[in-house]
Amino acid sequence: MIGFPAEALGASIRGLSIWWEVLFPALFPFFVISELLLGLGIVHFFGKILDPLMRPLFRIPGIGGFVVTMGYASGYPVGARLTAQLWEQKLINRSEGERLVAFTTTSDPIFLIGAVSVGFFHNVALAPVLAAAHYGGGLIIGLLMRFHDRKAESTRHATEGKGTNSAPGKRKSRLSEAIHAMHFARLMDGRNFGVLLQDAIQAALRLMIVVGGLVVVFSVMMELLRQAGGIHVLAQGVQSLLSLIHVPPALSDAVVNGIFEVTLGARSAGEAVSSGLVHQAAIAAFILSWGGLSVHAQIASLLSHTDLRYKPFLIARFLHGCIATCLIYLLWGALGPAL
Repeated sequence: MIGFPAEALGASIRGLSIWWEVLFPALFPFFVISELLLGLGIVHFFGKILDPLMRPLFRIPGIGGFVVTMGYASGYPVGARLTAQLWEQKLINRSEGERLVAFTTTSDPIFLIGAVSVGFFHNVALAPVLAAAHYGGGLIIGLLMRFHDRKAESTRHATEGKGTNSAPGKRKSRLSEAIHAMHFARLMDGRNFGVLLQDAIQAALRLMIVVGGLVVVFSVMMELLRQAGGIHVLAQGVQSLLSLIHVPPALSDAVVNGIFEVTLGARSAGEAVSSGLVHQAAIAAFILSWGGLSVHAQIASLLSHTDLRYKPFLIARFLHGCIATCLIYLLWGALGPAL
């Protein structure tokens, strides 16, 4: 920073601009809404409804279905934030939380379609194959993660039957159980709506400041590495790896940028027009699924006050990237844009 003060300042301003103009308006409403839904018991309602689906497929409680929906709709790091909240309320244990955060950390559809397909690649027809590879890969990771920590005890005993006073032998409908679960959760929370809204906004603001700080720090780190020649050295190593799998070496810059920051990596993939669209899309799918170390740092900060481990998440991100890349090549003939 002493050697390249102007570049460091410019990178810091760019990171702050990305946070204020893109991340804050995109993520802040979701953080507030998720806090409200937890306090109002609506999450518990959906948890009871979705329990028969989520447990057999992913070995997580039905309440995880809400995290899947919100995570896929709003993008990283919302899934990790909601998972941490469920852990704090003792609605999931460590193993279930690690499974959940591993496959709900995805890009949001607006970024995938609007920013990547249209903005970076200038080809909206690329969106279907990118979405299928990215979100399909995420679901495959979810199915694979059901084998993670298989000996761990389920939280079924901790969530079933709470707030119900049904007589022995009398089975209530699932809808009735869900309404009872929502009502019980609301009573246990106890805050009126005004206090709940104020707490939700304060918690969301604290989290957004952490996210913004990480974005600025990684933006500066990337620029300093570039100025010092570190990015060039990494790119040469990545070129050797890409040549082994018959991917054009010109995409090495995109991979290196994507390792650190997803937006820079996806933009670089879109700019490497000489590499062939299918290879560009494959690298973009890997970058979107990997998420970038900036997102990894956000996830790690969210999980730091829980007992959820970072290592399973790291492995899942890498596997998600590899699976999404393979799916691009497999699905290209059916969903890829016509050339």
